[in-house]
Amino acid sequence: MTDKEQKRVKVAIAGATGYTGAELVKLIVGHPNAELVAVTSRSYGGEPLDNIFPSLRNIVSIKCEEMQPENLFGRIDCIFLALPHKVSMEYAPIFLKQDIKVIDLSADFRFKNLLAYEETYQKHSAPELLQKSVYGLSEIYKNEITGNSKKEGASLIGNPGCYPTSFLLPTIPLIREGALNRQGIVSDSKSGVSGAGRSLALTSHYCEVTESFKPYKVGSHRHVPEMEEVLNQHAGLSSNSSNSEDKINITFVPHLLPMSRGMLTTIYAQLSENIKDNAYETILNIFKRYYSDNFFIRLLPKGKFPDTAHVRGTNFCDIGFWIDDKSKRIVIVSAIDNILKGASGQAVQNMNLMFGMDETTGLKLIPGSI
Repeated sequence: MTDKEQKRVKVAIAGATGYTGAELVKLIVGHPNAELVAVTSRSYGGEPLDNIFPSLRNIVSIKCEEMQPENLFGRIDCIFLALPHKVSMEYAPIFLKQDIKVIDLSADFRFKNLLAYEETYQKHSAPELLQKSVYGLSEIYKNEITGNSKKEGASLIGNPGCYPTSFLLPTIPLIREGALNRQGIVSDSKSGVSGAGRSLALTSHYCEVTESFKPYKVGSHRHVPEMEEVLNQHAGLSSNSSNSEDKINITFVPHLLPMSRGMLTTIYAQLSENIKDNAYETILNIFKRYYSDNFFIRLLPKGKFPDTAHVRGTNFCDIGFWIDDKSKRIVIVSAIDNILKGASGQAVQNMNLMFGMDETTGLKLIPGSI
């Protein structure tokens, strides 16, 4: 089906006045095969969206609605839930019963293991949907999202967190191919302040963040169980299995950068004994097998490493790596825009796949040169 033949997907965005919601508005309005039908906001019901975000003047003339699902029935094909954890799980079943596809940007449908979710967040009110949901790491789960002759495509997407996206895209191929030692994997990640959301908080005030660089939630960040569950699945270990020597447990240290957006993740790991001579070429060939046909993954030349400025405002994930031939230690660096590839951009990429479009549609965004 060509772009001209593609039926326009009618879209609603719930939680459109947060950072990820606002980015979704921009992407959908600029999407050639999508139409923004409705936006909802708990705080700004009845308010024109361009009053809240003046940058949208003369571009988007739509009013925020109160979240009343029945008012959206028959009007939309797809809804993005840019809502807090626990809120999304209340609405997703309602829309799915109306054959409306759901892309959830909270953590409510990222887990397969109910216990892992409830230990990390809170009691789940729609646990029966966890097995139906597809984890929306687009490049890895493309076949599950689009479906095939034997299996229907996804109707519910659990969009990954930003930190997991930056960590899992570089590590999954190497874990699946047995190229990394499963023990001792360290992720040292840095994020712009927008990762904390738009709600007011002392720790994200300008005076608290500027001229400052610090770690936070060391050893207790809620994205760790998400990353470990997915990585163990790709290592062939069940998320419900008991702890074993083979099970992957990562060390994850997030940091807050004094900038608005962007994410840089540096991963330290030991190469497995399977990787002997020509280690760099072996690892590079693994990445190429997985990502050479994926537009949004950019493998950098040897000796080059990602820069957040080069992915800002885009859906790209840039990856570079270095290997210490003496110690057989690998250092992998990835960079994404935490609001786009780490949230809204990947959500639209998933929408494209769900509705049979080229995954790059509406997402060929070019970063600024300065």
